[in-house]
Amino acid sequence: MTHPPVSVVVVSRDRPTALIRCLTGLSQLQYPNFEIVVVADPAGCEAVGASALSDLIKLAPYDQPNISEARNLGISHAAGDIVAFIDDDAVPEPSWLHYLIAPAQRPNVAAMGGFVRARNGISWQSRAHTVDPMGVIEPFDVSPHRATVMTPKGHRAIRTHGTNMAVRRDVLVALEGFDPGFAFSLETTDLNLRLARAGHATAVVPLAEVHHGFRSSPRRRTDRAPRDLFDTGSGWAVFQRKYMGEAQRKDHWRLIREAERRRVIGHMVAGRLLPRDVRHLVARMDQGYGQGLMRQRGGAQIARSPVSPFKLFPYRSRASVVLAGRSWQHRRMRAEAAKRTEAGDIVSLFLFSPTALYHHVQFDPVGFWVQRGGLFGRSVRDAPVFRFFSFRERVAAETRRIGKQRLIS
Repeated sequence: MTHPPVSVVVVSRDRPTALIRCLTGLSQLQYPNFEIVVVADPAGCEAVGASALSDLIKLAPYDQPNISEARNLGISHAAGDIVAFIDDDAVPEPSWLHYLIAPAQRPNVAAMGGFVRARNGISWQSRAHTVDPMGVIEPFDVSPHRATVMTPKGHRAIRTHGTNMAVRRDVLVALEGFDPGFAFSLETTDLNLRLARAGHATAVVPLAEVHHGFRSSPRRRTDRAPRDLFDTGSGWAVFQRKYMGEAQRKDHWRLIREAERRRVIGHMVAGRLLPRDVRHLVARMDQGYGQGLMRQRGGAQIARSPVSPFKLFPYRSRASVVLAGRSWQHRRMRAEAAKRTEAGDIVSLFLFSPTALYHHVQFDPVGFWVQRGGLFGRSVRDAPVFRFFSFRERVAAETRRIGKQRLIS
């Protein structure tokens, strides 16, 4: 396998701690030819500057709440043949680029998208989907073990997730990158539809995994309850103007608005919001929709040639090791995991209790992976609620489950 140069672009705003955790994960990537481009607000720039990785990363200051413009700035700084995108509140598996970039060996593949784990590190947040010019998303089945290359047919496009995707840089330049009219939502959907219209094939790569953590932001709380829906409304207005005739827009907006209202009410029923919050959020969404009807579309600014040369991140071939212990041994086991991480290993730590508790996976800020749960509980959520294991059997089963992504031999 060849290793084309890849620029990994991370956009960060209001989450400096999460950004450093993301960069720690990126530093363990087992891919020998990549650079990291961080586009960040002042807090993010300060955090990167104070980190041990500061001299190894391209840093582009940007302090506006517009993810499309920030990503376009990242593309301008990117000097790789391929540009990969990951969010600041996400962490990649060490094999991420190894799998994600492999389909680029086929010249007809312009874009690649992987699978996204949800906040528990086990369930799926995003897998294989298509999307149409109405914004309707539909799942489809692919082999979980290999990449599937999809050529666009009809009006549907292959949907990639903004926190786990890669696109050839020359294709991004030709398509003028991300549309700044989409300040927060639907920017990736818009790019997917334009890739399909241009006839570009997209590879769906299940083994290219990213863990997405749902960190808090001005738009969303840690518990996923929304704080503001202004950008959701404005994004849909821009989307409608771009892909729908005027006759379609009223009924389409009614359906979108009602779906968002039901989602917010669900948070209220769960005790995360108050009735007055529902009224405020729906009103803000309506205000955003009105603003989006007047917002300028297009006009992206991307440098055709990179504004700076490729800054190769120092690659280090790492051994992937497994540590396992009982839940009451967690202090000693975490100390051992930290020690092995500092020595340069990729560490997967299993901590099991004598229960049937569900499993959760997290990437510790120190730089190792931790999976906690009951010895008899389920990790994969469609597995039996209780299943008898010996300690050794459970460690072996979970090691097999993550082996390809964690590069455990």
